[in-house]
Amino acid sequence: VNKHKPWIETSYHGIITENNDTVILDPPLVALDKDAPVPFAGEICAFKIRGQEMPFEAVVLNKTSGEGRLRAKSPIDCELQKEYTFIIQAYDCGSGPGGTNWKKSHKAVVHIQVKDVNEFSPTFKESVYKATVTEGKIYDSILQVEAIDEDCSPQFSQICNYEIVTTDVPFAIDRNGNIRNTEKLNYDKQHQYEIMVTASDCGQKRATEDVLVRVNVKPVCKPGWQDWNKRIEYKAGSGSIPLFPSIRLETCDGPVSSIHTTIELQTNYIGKGCDRETYSEKSLQELCGASSGAIDLLPSSSATTNWTAGLLMDNNDMIFKFDGKQGAKIPDGIVPKNLTDQFTITLWMKHGPSPGLRAEKETILCNSDKTEMNRHHYALYVHNCRLVFLLRKDFDQADTFRPAEFHWKLDQICDKEWHYYVVNVEFPVVTLYMDGTTYEPYLVTNDWPIHPSHIAMQLTVGACWQGGEVTKPRFAQYFHGSLASLTIRPGKIESQKVISCLQACKEGLDINSLESLGRGIKYHFNPSQSVLVMEGDDIENINQALRKVSYINSRQFPTAGVRHLKVSSKVQCFGEDVCISIPDIDAYVMVFQANEPKITISGMDHFARPAAQYESERGVILLPDIRIVSTVTKMEHPVDLKEHDRASKPVVLEEMLHNLDFCDILVIGAELDPEQECLELDHVELQGKHLDATNSTAGYSIYGVDSMHSYEQVLRQIRYRNWYTSATFDRKFRVKCSELNGRYTSNEFNLEVNILHSSNFMDHVNHMIVQPQFLQSVHHPEESISAVHNSVVPSVATVVIIICVSILIFIITLGVYRIRTAHRHSSADSEGSKENEMDWDDSALTITINPMEKYEKPHQTEEESEEEDIEDEEEDTTSAESDESEEEEEEEEEEEEEVIVQKGDKQNATRQEQL
Repeated sequence: VNKHKPWIETSYHGIITENNDTVILDPPLVALDKDAPVPFAGEICAFKIRGQEMPFEAVVLNKTSGEGRLRAKSPIDCELQKEYTFIIQAYDCGSGPGGTNWKKSHKAVVHIQVKDVNEFSPTFKESVYKATVTEGKIYDSILQVEAIDEDCSPQFSQICNYEIVTTDVPFAIDRNGNIRNTEKLNYDKQHQYEIMVTASDCGQKRATEDVLVRVNVKPVCKPGWQDWNKRIEYKAGSGSIPLFPSIRLETCDGPVSSIHTTIELQTNYIGKGCDRETYSEKSLQELCGASSGAIDLLPSSSATTNWTAGLLMDNNDMIFKFDGKQGAKIPDGIVPKNLTDQFTITLWMKHGPSPGLRAEKETILCNSDKTEMNRHHYALYVHNCRLVFLLRKDFDQADTFRPAEFHWKLDQICDKEWHYYVVNVEFPVVTLYMDGTTYEPYLVTNDWPIHPSHIAMQLTVGACWQGGEVTKPRFAQYFHGSLASLTIRPGKIESQKVISCLQACKEGLDINSLESLGRGIKYHFNPSQSVLVMEGDDIENINQALRKVSYINSRQFPTAGVRHLKVSSKVQCFGEDVCISIPDIDAYVMVFQANEPKITISGMDHFARPAAQYESERGVILLPDIRIVSTVTKMEHPVDLKEHDRASKPVVLEEMLHNLDFCDILVIGAELDPEQECLELDHVELQGKHLDATNSTAGYSIYGVDSMHSYEQVLRQIRYRNWYTSATFDRKFRVKCSELNGRYTSNEFNLEVNILHSSNFMDHVNHMIVQPQFLQSVHHPEESISAVHNSVVPSVATVVIIICVSILIFIITLGVYRIRTAHRHSSADSEGSKENEMDWDDSALTITINPMEKYEKPHQTEEESEEEDIEDEEEDTTSAESDESEEEEEEEEEEEEEVIVQKGDKQNATRQEQL
């Protein structure tokens, strides 16, 4: 009989480790029944759990002892549920095998706690942490990072430690994730810091991924210009490029009332103060429309202008440096003695304070007595940083007390910078222009005129010639500094417009779209556009205006190098003079080297014309089809070019147009003989062009800045004339052109012209020797060759030489006799003989030779030439008995005693003497 209910404890406390099924109960699960040991009624058959879908089950281990076990039906996850509470009851087996009449115990409470396993790593809440700090401060906490752990227990879910992984950074972090800086940060040293941080839970499990913390350093608000680049690059032909396209002014919220900004382009170390055209002074004056007649006193050294050969010179810019030990004498005849009451002196000068305690006069230009006395007729010199012009009149020009010394006191004379000076003399008024600005003399002193004398004068540059009051004439009052483009123009003065043009810079500051400048913006350029001043009362308008300031260089081939930029600003606040200080901007423009042009001259390089064309009034055009082309070499950069193919980049030749400043046609070999040949050009061909030309026996020179097409047109009109062609067989010429005063030069184009002589010399009869008919027919071609070459002589037999010498002695004897009678002729006879002499023809000369003799044509000795000349003259003298022949024989005798010359040269000399 089942009389009693089972008995269990009223409550149980259990622990289960997650991912495990065993529950450890305290106390153990045991049920007792007072019906024991009666079978069935005293045995425990089951434990039942009351609750909704509890993941646990209770099983009976021993029915008799009532021992049971509580276990999990499926893995328990602490992160889903940390604790479980439910009711459990024990059941006996009833009164029989069928379990009828069973009884159950009272309800017992079971509380199970899930024990956590450290299966999760800490993770940060943010993928990136950002913070901004101001430089120069120490912060207690810049920002806080926070990591979480998905484990359920406090031990494994709490973060016990944070750590900075990045080394060598001025930051630290505490256990709560607060980051602070350990030293003051400097914006100039580093704008931004990136540090990596990790975290660990209390079970020492570290985060699988570190987190990035980005700390931006903000500078302390300093008034000044922001967002500008220190380096600005400029390529030739770029036009006008903005200098500060994104600039803005930071005023730190100051109450600004007005802003005054000065932008300065510093170019005083480029050329003569800035990038200017490096053409010769004459070419520049032609370009600027200056009056003609300027005399260059400091030209580059050449055969005709050799007085600058000993001076220190910078070839690129035609700058002469004087170190206080050098002077140059200008040869007589270069500058006329009488400059008249109107003349102009122009020069570039760079001069510093005079060395030494006692400042000496430093002569730029001086005209003084060559010997005996030490009078200065006119001079331009520097003394104690004053520019002085001296002009002493002669007594024959004036006999009263007249202005003689003109003084100017200017700071620029000793500032070691390049300046352009023009002294316009309109006696008694003298005006100085410096960099295009007019200056009147602050002091004018009068003096008496110089007493007349016959002492020659010496014009010098860089020092003054002291011809008297010393034991030996020498230089004195040396100049210390640099000079360039020193010219003097007698008889004319220059206009303000021309002076401004001559000193104009080709580079400077510019403003893009002036009309778009903001309202209230005032601006001002200096004359050379190297300084720009802007003023306004609105910050944004000033920002916009400064973004439009640009650099421009109009030269096709600018001088490469650095141009420094300086921007200085002053800000005024309401009620205050100056409230904040704006630091200056120091930037620079990098001007790149332009592609170097290759100037090529081409055309017909050899031709022959009949002698009659050379002797005609118009002569022969030398360069009928000359072409001048300039190309630049550029390298292509294809996108798909491989590294190993870079060495063989395709080269592209691109034709370009630019000016030339001179072309020379030089004679190769002996210079032109003005008595019989010349180069000619109709000066009408130069009209409408900026070109001029000079002619000499060495060749023809065309100069001036003009296009290649203009030079081609002029060169195609140059003619060669030779009115005595029998003395010439051929002529060779060389053409060479230049741009920028020799900075870029062309190839040397060589031209050879031949003179074709007619072969009708057989019509002339030789009265001395009559040749056999067969000799005439056979040797007519040889005769023509002899006439063409003029002086070709075969290897003459000894007998012929003896005969020639004998005839020479006879001619000399006869000539001496006729010299005495020649002077008795009247002037009328001389006039008639002159005309006949000009028409004298030596084509009747004939040389008879043995056809069996070896004929040696190309080369002959001077002795053979002399003997042929003697023989030819003897034959001609024998065949002509006129007074003109007597005069010619007299001249031949004199020439024979001095030097051996060609027959044509003797005839020209004779003709000149008679004329």
